[in-house]
Amino acid sequence: MQKKILVVEDNAELSDLLLLHLSDQFWQVDLARDGFTGYKKAAGGGYDLIVLDIMLPGMDGIEILKSIRGMGLVIPVLMLTSKSSEIDRILGIELGADDYITKPFSIRELVARIKSIFRRMENLSVIKKSASESIIQAGGLVISIS
Repeated sequence: MQKKILVVEDNAELSDLLLLHLSDQFWQVDLARDGFTGYKKAAGGGYDLIVLDIMLPGMDGIEILKSIRGMGLVIPVLMLTSKSSEIDRILGIELGADDYITKPFSIRELVARIKSIFRRMENLSVIKKSASESIIQAGGLVISIS
């Protein structure tokens, strides 16, 4: 199944570049260029990942992250921002971001991190599905709950 990614980035050149490279991976990419639009799209659900800038017009990325986590949405969020201080990175992770990349960044690294997030989510869904069947399987380890 094709993965669907929401990119919330106000820089038009950068968001277009992300659209191009992420689409090359056969992922469906949806863009939002301001915080309010990004929040509305994220809150609507249906995304497998959100790539989120912090400094956005209207509503900043931290507010968006807090709001979607407060709603109980379990969508992986990768922060992609120029805010690079240690406290900014820690705040993003502690508020619920799954990963944090600072600008400037490597497209190849971004794609690798997205693939890593998708692998983790797929592994979790396999574990959840197996748990509902009274079997937990992770790699070569199999545990029967019955």
